Amino acid sequence: MQIFTCPFCGPRDETEFHFAAEAGKKRPIPAETVTDDEWAEYLYMNSASRGKAQEVWLHVTCGEFFLMTRDTVTRDVTAVTSLPGRNA
Repeated sequence: MQIFTCPFCGPRDETEFHFAAEAGKKRPIPAETVTDDEWAEYLYMNSASRGKAQEVWLHVTCGEFFLMTRDTVTRDVTAVTSLPGRNA
């Protein structure tokens, strides 16, 4: 079991967290011109790169989203920060 740190609640068991998205993905706009293929690409395709990754995670217990920087190979978490506009 791995321990993740919620910036709002502190260290918690990994089972309390849910991966939400890769950080920095740009939502296709304007919505009325986005094709089904573009929308599917945005929703389902991730780069899944090896090494350092910045991701958006949800702490299900408190309902807050936050940024996690981690190594996808070693699983080491190097930073967690609240999203802009949210104070931990």
